Amino acid sequence: MKLLVVTRADEGLKEMSDLTHPIIKRFTKQWDAEFRVLGRESDEAGCMDLKGKAFYRLMRCHELLSYYDRVLHLDTDIVINKTCPNIFDVVPYDRIGTVLEDKGGRLDDRRNRIRLVQEEWGDIGWKTGYINTGTLVVSRPHKKLFQPLEGKYWIELGYDDVHWGYMINKLGLKICELPYQLNHMSMFSEPWNGSPSRFDSYIIHYAGQGLFPDKGYRTRIELIRDDIKEIYGTDRNRPKQ
Repeated sequence: MKLLVVTRADEGLKEMSDLTHPIIKRFTKQWDAEFRVLGRESDEAGCMDLKGKAFYRLMRCHELLSYYDRVLHLDTDIVINKTCPNIFDVVPYDRIGTVLEDKGGRLDDRRNRIRLVQEEWGDIGWKTGYINTGTLVVSRPHKKLFQPLEGKYWIELGYDDVHWGYMINKLGLKICELPYQLNHMSMFSEPWNGSPSRFDSYIIHYAGQGLFPDKGYRTRIELIRDDIKEIYGTDRNRPKQ
């Protein structure tokens, strides 16, 4: 089975990708998968009229899933912990693997986004299950997911998460809900979830500004750098480019 791990990045994220991509590459090798960065050459495959934000580079999966059996997408602003399992083994082939974020303090906002897209694109009975593409596993039977809807992309709040959430439900595709430990955003460190430490999770995702409780005045890059040092120790032990 041919496996691929992809991430979206370009020169504008070089400082971050220099920190996170070596770790992703290490795990990609362990999982016997190939690695690819979807950069600016992918822009023509998706909608770029989003203030330069490359949300829809992942549309390339429509092409890639003709060659690869399975694709795992990981955002560039993630750090994989040493204990992370093979995510391909966690998600059944016929399911889409994703963490859902219409929970806790985000519940009302995310459910409202689910409602708004259906007011615009048509009611498909989607009530719950707001996906986050920070960690996303798909297989060849899901390639039809990676297309615009009648030439349209969702360009309001939620962007690709809303677009693919809508398409998953419209196409009747099945989700394997991943535990938050495979996409630990700051929302999952909040009291409603028991305030768990991100260091006890497998994948730490610094979505938005990475507003974890202990961030303080550090920039997102500084927080990522410090967390990598916390997990992997000295420079000698950390993955290299």
